[in-house]
Amino acid sequence: MEGRVLLKGVIFMCLIACSTARELKVKDQGTIYNHTLATILVEYAASGFQILELIVDVKRCLQAFVGVAPDLNAIVIAFRGTQGTSIQNWIADLYWKQLDIEYPGMEDAMVHHGFYSAYHNTTLRPGVLSAVESAKEQYGDIPLMVTGHSMGGAMAAFCGLDLTVNYGSRNVSVMTFGQPRIGNAAFASYYSKWVPNTIRVTHEHDIVPHLPPYYYYFPQKTYHHFPREVWLHNLGFGLLSYTVEKVCDDSGEDPSCSRSVAGRSIKDHLTYYGVRLGGEESGFCKIVMDDRLAAYGKVDVDGNVNLSRDFSASVLRMNVESNEEGRSI
Repeated sequence: MEGRVLLKGVIFMCLIACSTARELKVKDQGTIYNHTLATILVEYAASGFQILELIVDVKRCLQAFVGVAPDLNAIVIAFRGTQGTSIQNWIADLYWKQLDIEYPGMEDAMVHHGFYSAYHNTTLRPGVLSAVESAKEQYGDIPLMVTGHSMGGAMAAFCGLDLTVNYGSRNVSVMTFGQPRIGNAAFASYYSKWVPNTIRVTHEHDIVPHLPPYYYYFPQKTYHHFPREVWLHNLGFGLLSYTVEKVCDDSGEDPSCSRSVAGRSIKDHLTYYGVRLGGEESGFCKIVMDDRLAAYGKVDVDGNVNLSRDFSASVLRMNVESNEEGRSI
């Protein structure tokens, strides 16, 4: 009897030890996955942080937030892609997105124009680049961290690549949550070369990282994730259940990570590290702000909004509030 109790105790302690292994280094690329950093950035991906600039493309319901995080000593760029339709319809549409344009300057690299355009051909890109330049003037050449969830993760990836390739930014890192595939294998190869410090966090059976579909037998003709995936999933049962943060291989399509499960859950897509992300019902983009913030704003002829902090004034903190239907911008 005592032996059984001791055995159970040993097993329990082993599980606890495994579940507390939070920071892992992948030697071949030098990529570091840090649990604490991930839990900070997932909050930023939810857009709940002090910002320097908020850019909203009202027509497409897209948002970017640029701020400086003292706890990370970094400029943080966070993207949100709020769906104009229900999340169920948006996910259903992901099945049919085709690789239809070449990524500029990268031979054989194909991406989907919708993902590409959401960052490159909207008000977000010039607003983000301007805000980053202003932040660097104020805070110096500190690291750049780009993050986003779902469609926001796709935009974050294009932004990280843009900053590195087109603007020569150094020390750029990207961490996304529940990001869809955005390009083919050639694009993934180029991306991992230019932005090696990238982590794609996936969660349990989250459906979105499985889309658009990857076809194993046609690797050059299909979408392909870039590395490095970190798959959050639970092991054990009941009181002995614990979360594993598995650092996957450098292929981008590790069959032992999220590809090892069916990936059909919307619920798993909407929560990462206990933080609720997205899932709003369809509606319209809305910004709620008081009169004190109006002086910081610019609105173009299309109704797109750009709110900037005045560096000479006190810290501007934007509260992203929900409308009466529960939809936040």
